[in-house]
Amino acid sequence: MSQATPFESLPAPSEGELLVVVGPTASGKTELATRLAERFDGEIVSADSVQIYRRFDIGSGKPTPGEAARARHHLVDAIEPDGPMDAGLYASRAEAAIVDIRARGKVPIVCGGTFLWIKALLWGLAESGPRDETIRARHRAIAETEGRALLHSQLAAVDPEAAARLAPNDFVRVSRALEVVELTGKPQSAWHKEHGFAAPRYAFRMFEVARERSEIDDRIAQRANDWLSQGWVAEVEALLQSGFGETRAMASVGYKEVHAHLRGELSAEELPIAIVRSTRVFVRRQRTWLRDQKKEIVSLA
Repeated sequence: MSQATPFESLPAPSEGELLVVVGPTASGKTELATRLAERFDGEIVSADSVQIYRRFDIGSGKPTPGEAARARHHLVDAIEPDGPMDAGLYASRAEAAIVDIRARGKVPIVCGGTFLWIKALLWGLAESGPRDETIRARHRAIAETEGRALLHSQLAAVDPEAAARLAPNDFVRVSRALEVVELTGKPQSAWHKEHGFAAPRYAFRMFEVARERSEIDDRIAQRANDWLSQGWVAEVEALLQSGFGETRAMASVGYKEVHAHLRGELSAEELPIAIVRSTRVFVRRQRTWLRDQKKEIVSLA
């Protein structure tokens, strides 16, 4: 890890500069963003694909009441669990929040671990052709009857670059990548290369909290146990009873394991182990993206 800059040494943002806090799950992003907001009179724009949904509270790591009191947060509890949301919609909502924050003389601070959303906000999205609900319905049927891994293997045959960056269980993005090839005859990865993502849409400075991997592993395990003791299983049970079992957020890391436990597929003893394992896999994918980012490592000590 490169040498970290002490938090107290961070200079104030320049005129019009967007601050962006990134990092692996459980690394302490919200704490860093909150301290930046306190120091530079800022407000936080969440970039988390589960925190944005109402009622997905415990397992999404939403700001605690104490953190919410220290800094205003935008795009947390913003839509219902079955509401539409994707990277493009997020970027639009985040842009509106940034305009609002700046209009009140505050500093916007984007914070989260959904890096596709951050990428969409900072660099825009590549054009990748039309959409077809018939194709998506066919993909859903395949996933339900033969498994999501089959769709991922089909994607690997026609767009290996896209398959390499997408998890086999990520149905929405795997389906979209297949849909792009079917409708345009051109792989999604080729559309992305044409876009280039070279010119950012904002002047920004990016930060990551300094944590050793072993420390993050310990924090993941502690967090899983804490959330389970706070009633995570009961929260998921209530969401399922309300008809939100097939939502995107329910397929997120942690929630899908709790859902599996409620279906009888994981015992109470196996559940925290499965959550930790799944979270660590997710963190490895996050680190792949983080390696290529020019960011400043910050020590919170």
